[in-house]
Amino acid sequence: MRPNYTLPRIWLDQPLSGEISLSREHAHYLGTVLRKREGDHVRLFNEKDGEWSAEIFDAGRKSMQIRVVEQLREPTVVPDIRLLFTPLRRHRTATLIEKATELGVRTLQPILTDRTQYPKLNSDRVLAQLIEAAEQTERLDLPVLRELCPLNEALSEARPLIFADEAGGGQTVQDVLSELSTPLDLLIGPEGGFTEEERSRLLERPQTYPVTLGPRILRADTAAISLLTLVQAQIGDWSDG
Repeated sequence: MRPNYTLPRIWLDQPLSGEISLSREHAHYLGTVLRKREGDHVRLFNEKDGEWSAEIFDAGRKSMQIRVVEQLREPTVVPDIRLLFTPLRRHRTATLIEKATELGVRTLQPILTDRTQYPKLNSDRVLAQLIEAAEQTERLDLPVLRELCPLNEALSEARPLIFADEAGGGQTVQDVLSELSTPLDLLIGPEGGFTEEERSRLLERPQTYPVTLGPRILRADTAAISLLTLVQAQIGDWSDG
């Protein structure tokens, strides 16, 4: 087990050096929920500075001061995998966001399709979900969350694209990945799937690979988890330990 593994982790969007005043929310979490006091240690992390240990030197009821001590891990970069997905029901979107973060996706691109039923995404709520998942899963960065945009706009970047094709006829993910590497885009359709017009445009797009995810129709969040798992296992960073 990695040293200091059991210490609480906090993502901070600021330089991890010197003395830091924690937010009221972090102070409450550490002091009231976890009952941390002066002299206790926590871990801090972000994508720029990596992971650091820090010591609490002033703990009040509504505030907390910590002092950064030493670096535990240097910054690392996850594979350049971008997941394109449509907003789903609130709890299913939360599952997709959480599991995509755990599975090491670098970029999340919400999209609008003809059959998107929930055309809004609360970016503040998603950010909170990203932070919580990153803190719990030991990754050192947060996925980049892009603005919601139409499918055609998201596809304008010239990157290889794998899309889960409910209509069938595609290759297996393993066969397609034998010819690909990152950077790579993954596309999951909305509840109800892509329209025939959208599917035709996708099949006409260069560097686009329709794949099957088996004999059953998967929910969008399940499809995203399945596809990310297969990609990370074959060409991702799972072998890095």
